[in-house]
Amino acid sequence: MNRTEQGIALYLGEDRLRFLQVRTIGIAGVGGLGSNCAMHLVRSGFKRFVLIDFDRVDESNLNRQAYGIDQIGQLKVMALSKNMLAVNPDLDLDVRTLTLAPDNMESAFMDCDVVIEALDDPMFKKALVEAYLPTDKLVVTASGIGGTGNTDALVTRKVRENFYMIGDMQTECSMENPPLSPKVAIAAAKQADVVLNHYLEKFIVEGGK
Repeated sequence: MNRTEQGIALYLGEDRLRFLQVRTIGIAGVGGLGSNCAMHLVRSGFKRFVLIDFDRVDESNLNRQAYGIDQIGQLKVMALSKNMLAVNPDLDLDVRTLTLAPDNMESAFMDCDVVIEALDDPMFKKALVEAYLPTDKLVVTASGIGGTGNTDALVTRKVRENFYMIGDMQTECSMENPPLSPKVAIAAAKQADVVLNHYLEKFIVEGGK
């Protein structure tokens, strides 16, 4: 157990931490939602991740995504990996530079326990949910996180036992309601909180103390 894990164990306990560390988290898209959610999950004790994105960091990302100016031009999955490893150097990362689409969505996260939907295209969002909703994987998606103000409207909705939605469900990102750091970060944190809470409750159900 490294120093980061020792610090997390002070709050969770070693048994809970080990319980989290064997779960594999898939993150579909590592932009504003995905990159911030990933960092929260690392700090929460999770250790195994599958990161999938095709894009590179550019200047327009720095207002809300978990990257630095020195990472402009880098593949997002590689830049995020570096930032995650800076928190916990013993992570198990499966990093894939891949464009997710309906024809490869079903196979992309088959080995994961959790799938975080952090995509931009509504068609691809729908394809991800349709691919994994019939499985026993925990699916956490987001909709309606644009603009500023009324952050209390960003709520967590439990749609099914394994399916949660985060957001206000109506304020999509646009030029009128751009993706900005406060709301995007809140939504990402809520996605991470769903995952953390799910497994802490599961730990108790399975007899942990």
